[in-house]
Amino acid sequence: MAKWGEGDPRWIVEERADAKNVNNWHWTERDVSSWSSSRLRQLLLEVRVEGAEGVCQVTDVDKLEGEASINNRKGKLIFFYEWQLRAGWLGVSSSGVKYRGTVDVSNLSDKNNLDDLDISVSLCKDQPNTPLLNVMRRTGVQKVRRVLGEYIHQLKSGLLPTVQNLMSPPLRSFSSTSPSNTGVRIPTCSFNLMETFQTSADELYRTFINQEFVQVFMRSAAVVDGRHGGRCWMGMSVEKCSFLLQVPDQKIEMRWRFMTWPSEHYATVTLDLKDRGDETELKLECRGVPTGEEDSTREGWTRFYFQAIKQTFGY
Repeated sequence: MAKWGEGDPRWIVEERADAKNVNNWHWTERDVSSWSSSRLRQLLLEVRVEGAEGVCQVTDVDKLEGEASINNRKGKLIFFYEWQLRAGWLGVSSSGVKYRGTVDVSNLSDKNNLDDLDISVSLCKDQPNTPLLNVMRRTGVQKVRRVLGEYIHQLKSGLLPTVQNLMSPPLRSFSSTSPSNTGVRIPTCSFNLMETFQTSADELYRTFINQEFVQVFMRSAAVVDGRHGGRCWMGMSVEKCSFLLQVPDQKIEMRWRFMTWPSEHYATVTLDLKDRGDETELKLECRGVPTGEEDSTREGWTRFYFQAIKQTFGY
C-alpha cells in the first residue's frame, strides 16, 4: 500500500506534461495509518471486565503493526486496513492477587469479517493459572472485538474523531451572525465563485450529493439525502440544506443556511458543472446571504468545500 502522495504502482495512469489525467481516471489515496494507530490504542485501553473472580483491565499496547488508507477509485470510496496487535492486561483477583497476560489479534483486516477475527488471550509465562484467564477469554474477547468494530465503523463512516487534528483544523462555523426573530425582513447580498477540479463532472456531482463522500471531505458526521427534495445536515449541524433542482452531472440547486443565521433564513446556492474534457469547471452562485456575511460565507465555501474536496480526493 502506497503512502499518501506517493501513489500506487499498480494504478499508474497516463498523464500529460502538465500532470493532468488525460482519461479523467482517478485513483487517489489518503494514508490514515497514524490516526488508526492512535485510535486503536485509545480504544483498546478502554477495555475493562469485571466478575466475581475479580477485575481485568488492558494496560498497554506494545505491538501495533500495520497500515490503513481511504481510497477513491472512479468515484467509489474503498477502505484498506491491515493490523497485527498485542496488548497487555492486568488482572486483580477478588482476594487482591495480581496477574498479567496478553491479548493478541493477528488478522484485523478489510479482508476479514469482524466475527472471523482471531483474538487469543493468555497469561504471561511466569504467571500461575487463575480463573481471571477465563474471564478475559469469555468476556474480554467480546469487548476487544467490540472496540475493533468501533474502529472499523469510524474509519468507514468518515467520523475519524481525532483525524481533524492530523489533517486540518477542526471544522467550525465561519459565520458569526446571531439569530434574529422569525419574520423579520433582513437585507441580503449575493456572490459568485468559480473553481476548476481535475476530475470528471459525474464524479464531482456525486461528491456533493453522496453522504459517504460528504462525511469524508467534511471530516464530520453528515446526513445527506441526495434525491430531489432531499434534505441534508452537514458539519455536525453547522449547516442545513435541501435540494431544489438536480440535473445529473450538470447542476445542483439547493436552499442552504448556517444554523447561526436568522431563524429559517436560507440562501439559494446553485452549482453549475461544465465538463472541460480533462477537468470540470464549477461555477457557484449564492443568493440571499445576510448582509455582512458575504466574506465569511465565500471563505467557507472555498475552504471547507472546494479546498477540502481537492485535498481529500486529489481533484
